[in-house]
Amino acid sequence: MPARGPPGSRRAGRPDAADPAHPMSAPRSRASTGGRGRTGTLTASGRAPGRRRRSHVADEREVGAARPGGPGEGAGPTETVAGPTPAGASEESAAGAAGGPAPRQRGKTVHGEAANAGHRVLAPDDAEVEAYLETALQAPAPSRTPDDRPGGAVPRGESSASEPDTVIVLDFGSQYAQLIARRVRELHVYSELVPFDTSWERIARRRPRAIILSGGPASVYEEGAPHPDPALWTSGVPILGICYGLHLMAQELGGDVVPAAKREYGPAIVTVTDDAGLFAGLEPSQPVWMSHGDSLVRPPAGFRATAQTDSTPYAAVADEERRLYGIQFHPEVVHTPKGREILRNFVIGIAGARPTWTPANFIETTVSEIRSRVDAHAKATGGDGKVICALSGGVDSAVAAALVHRAVGDRLTCIYVDHGLMRKKESDLLRVTFEQNLGMNLVMVDARERFLVRLAGVTDPEQKRRIIGDEFIRVFEEEAAKLGAIDFLTQGTLYPDVIESATAETKAAQKIKTHHNVGGLPPDLRFTLIEPLRYLFKDEVRAVGVELGLPEAMVLRQPFPGPGLAIRIIGEVTAERLDTLREADWIVIDEIKAANLYRSLWQSFAILTPLRSVGVMGDGRTYANVVAIRAVTSDDGMTADWAKLPYDILARISTRIVNEVPGVNRVVYDISSKPPATIEWE
Repeated sequence: MPARGPPGSRRAGRPDAADPAHPMSAPRSRASTGGRGRTGTLTASGRAPGRRRRSHVADEREVGAARPGGPGEGAGPTETVAGPTPAGASEESAAGAAGGPAPRQRGKTVHGEAANAGHRVLAPDDAEVEAYLETALQAPAPSRTPDDRPGGAVPRGESSASEPDTVIVLDFGSQYAQLIARRVRELHVYSELVPFDTSWERIARRRPRAIILSGGPASVYEEGAPHPDPALWTSGVPILGICYGLHLMAQELGGDVVPAAKREYGPAIVTVTDDAGLFAGLEPSQPVWMSHGDSLVRPPAGFRATAQTDSTPYAAVADEERRLYGIQFHPEVVHTPKGREILRNFVIGIAGARPTWTPANFIETTVSEIRSRVDAHAKATGGDGKVICALSGGVDSAVAAALVHRAVGDRLTCIYVDHGLMRKKESDLLRVTFEQNLGMNLVMVDARERFLVRLAGVTDPEQKRRIIGDEFIRVFEEEAAKLGAIDFLTQGTLYPDVIESATAETKAAQKIKTHHNVGGLPPDLRFTLIEPLRYLFKDEVRAVGVELGLPEAMVLRQPFPGPGLAIRIIGEVTAERLDTLREADWIVIDEIKAANLYRSLWQSFAILTPLRSVGVMGDGRTYANVVAIRAVTSDDGMTADWAKLPYDILARISTRIVNEVPGVNRVVYDISSKPPATIEWE
């Protein structure tokens, strides 16, 4: 039975963008962290010798955050995201840079950024390891055409049997645009998130079955407000406008949108006046989440109201003949309980999209594509079609390697650089999984002594990161050179990393290049990237990993920093201090899992501080290390709250660490939120 959750782990009044049953999501088991937890459909557990049953699952928690917005979109729920979204360069902006017409000004997100399809932050998982490689190998930007999508590119106007039906989500700066795309995928339908100013020509090449216009912080009547390609309205493709999207549709087709006499931010009740279309099968009274300061006061010709509230006569409108629909509220958040059904009615009922986007179908299609690509390259060049993949122990590289191995078998060689900075037993788990269970060619490089020598005497955290990155590349270079000519490098790029990105490098790589002075591999060691996960969100990667048979302890683990335990040791990194931290961290995770709280937390771990304190153990005084415990809840890693863990759990963690870890006599708990503190201490 889950332990009673601590009170106040979420701020009062914060909406929750929960993740319902998701066809491409890994099994979920949510423990309570505030009396409001949810239990998923499946949990995985194991039993440690002599101890009670433990849960061995982890995920990225989705917690809502009320954030201020503009008139078109105010405070509201947000979604969990995993890392930074590269800024996309549109065709228009490229033209402006070349001296052509000035680019159209994009709207701003609630974070003050240009609206460019999502707001991700660097998740401390595989991102750093992959960025080390991309930077050091001087990898060219992957060639992704506008037709790049699951199932492969086929001529415009045609389709392939393996290509899933697609829903396009145009991002107008919504703080939860990615959540809309993910909610569509929960319906087993593939979705893509693109900038609002994407040309209709490019959208049409994707052959969308439906288009959704996101919310946004702007007002449609303001100068410089974002607008889509006008060809959208005459395309004949079903369109659903949400909040700002509704206002945009109404204004451009002849309706009137004005500042609302009464703004609506938060829960509301809509009365359905037409139980067909979007509201088919739903009760006439529906709780929804409103977030707007503008209102539609006169719909365009051909539209009629299908739902209303006391203060909003056009809470939903429809023009069935042109298959244009709009809603003032947000169906993508859990505070609109029937939002999923509304989206289903639009995507599947009105647009007729096929629900074929599942882990099994994705694996089958992706494996076939990778095999065909590698075989064709080998035939054309007379080579062997060799592929390498750097395993970090993280989720992304593990799932990517498993997919590629299923496609090319022994032509894949995985390289794992054991820098000695991993948590207890993680390197052993990786070896057993990839070498013994999956039968992969695995090169395990024991570089622990090399890293310790280079880290000796170093206390500055940025210097630690630079050293680890540089040494990682040096070791990888040596091992890759032993394999001979390499044709492909597997990289765990995720979909949010490639959303409409025309940059030469991902933001993750740019960030690493700033912080790491890494050297490049020899210029004759060229390769082509294989990115089997480029269509997937993080939760979908986990689901594919489970479908592939990877251990849940590996697939569903909490984020872990690329530099490993080196940045959880404050001060110099030594073998002795690493051993101390490993044992303390093991106990933290052990007790968190025992309380069924592991998946409720964004991260939970131990830090070895540089402090020593006086203590009393037995009949003698001690002068030993101080260990800090860090546990946080977060929706996206951009902000985080310290977790209000029950006192009895904290007491067990403290007692076990002091009793079981030599050289520790005091345990403290970090109650700092982000901001002002960061999640990691270094």
